[in-house]
Amino acid sequence: MRSEMEPVVTYVGVSHPWMCDAMGHMNVRHYMAMFDDASFQLLGQLTGVEKDKSLGWADVRHEIEYKHETPAGALLTIRSQVVRVGRSSVTYRHAMTGSIEGELHAEATVTSVRFDLAARKSLDIDAETRRRAEALMVG
Repeated sequence: MRSEMEPVVTYVGVSHPWMCDAMGHMNVRHYMAMFDDASFQLLGQLTGVEKDKSLGWADVRHEIEYKHETPAGALLTIRSQVVRVGRSSVTYRHAMTGSIEGELHAEATVTSVRFDLAARKSLDIDAETRRRAEALMVG
């Protein structure tokens, strides 16, 4: 049995004061932006450099759990792992933690579908992308 893979670092950043709302913590819209950036990094790990510009990914599901308030100035790291590979989709989990203290701030689970941008329909995941996704899969 294969041991659990280490998560991939997919984002490193800071919670700037302009990202904070009237309650003094990072507004939810900025969590989503950071998780979206992390998704691009992870999906790039799966497909490499997209030579065929007619192919892409379409997010079909997001679930976010907020675990700890994120104040201005918080240094943040997102680590990501694949949790499921389907026929045309990949489901993965992002964990946003404080870069220094390791406190879990939020987790997101995302499902993205391999997508033909010209035909506007899902595609089966090719063998190489599947191999890369499975290499990043949780235990």
